Amino acid sequence: MFDDSTPQGRRAAERLTKEAIGWLTTVSPGGTPHTSPVWFLWQDGAALIYSLDDTARIRNLREHARVSLHLDGDGTGGDIVVIEGDASIDRDTPPADRNAEYVSKYGWHMESHGWTPEWFASKYPVPIRIRATRARVW
Repeated sequence: MFDDSTPQGRRAAERLTKEAIGWLTTVSPGGTPHTSPVWFLWQDGAALIYSLDDTARIRNLREHARVSLHLDGDGTGGDIVVIEGDASIDRDTPPADRNAEYVSKYGWHMESHGWTPEWFASKYPVPIRIRATRARVW
């Protein structure tokens, strides 16, 4: 997905692994973009997000699978990472509390909100997988 021989490519791959918040943009049936902050896990060229069940993003994904996921920049227009891809609800993915890598990344965030992994998994039961088709970095 990224050219690991360049500093920019290495930085993008590192940020996708370490960043806590990404911005997911879906498109409504009427064509309006809908962007929301999400927790995500980057694995093998795909992002995994756990979502509430009855949300605009879920309704939008049923109509339009094309999405983007981007990370905040450095505040001056640099260090930008944008992933474009196709999203689907991935019912074969285990719930968040049984995903050790996800809990390792976000366990402390859950604790800071007073949540347990089990509570999080019950509140955010819908696994969305974004298979990246294009990456842009600058």
